[in-house]
Amino acid sequence: MATLEAAPETHDAAAAPPLLAITDLTVSYGPVRALKGVSLHVEQGEVVALLGANGAGKSTTLRAISGLVRPRAGDIRLRGSSIMRLPPAKIVRNGVAHCPEGRRVFASLTVAENLRLGAASREDASGVDEDREKLLSLFPILRTRRNQTAGTLSGGEQQQLALARALMARPSLLLLDEPSLGVAPLLVRDIFRTLGQLKRQGVTMLLVEQNLSLALDIADRAYVLRTGEVRLSGVAEDLRDGERVAEAYLGSR
Repeated sequence: MATLEAAPETHDAAAAPPLLAITDLTVSYGPVRALKGVSLHVEQGEVVALLGANGAGKSTTLRAISGLVRPRAGDIRLRGSSIMRLPPAKIVRNGVAHCPEGRRVFASLTVAENLRLGAASREDASGVDEDREKLLSLFPILRTRRNQTAGTLSGGEQQQLALARALMARPSLLLLDEPSLGVAPLLVRDIFRTLGQLKRQGVTMLLVEQNLSLALDIADRAYVLRTGEVRLSGVAEDLRDGERVAEAYLGSR
């Protein structure tokens, strides 16, 4: 079998730029190159999955987009404008919300206080109140727990809070890092059902997820990373071929 190559990134230059475009992105942690020229794009309204084994560079890609790590080379563009030099707070104000791996809710604050912090970049008080009520309806367990400290919630409830907190920013691009990690199977199903609702509402998402089936069920397109490089990309339905994905993940034949 021939060595599997990354599909080249293509985009019609005459069309409007994609919502997110990453070109030749390189990120290093000391002497270790975590990303080696990664290129990908996300169109408005798409759900794009970023797949790969542990250490492939998936979380690093999201952290670079949100400004938490500084790339050595390449470019990250949002609506055609580079965000490479922007601090994380300004990237949030430009419409990027990051729901990180491990949830990272503020454990000593209540559910309601965590949600308020998610809207810290917004100045439309009435819109914030409206969005909070919509999200409490979308995640009814959070309405029940709204005055409870986040540290007392279960893992699945904390994941729902982390997602709702990110959505309080009313993002144009939602970055999701392993939303199923450490969550009971029944709640994982609920979370992905909610992500499906958000997709139908037009929320654009870049999703990192180890559960291949869940990711490909919701995604329009997907990229597979291995050792910091894109090894496979395409329409999600076309990537259900286990042999091709296994080769991209592990280099197996």
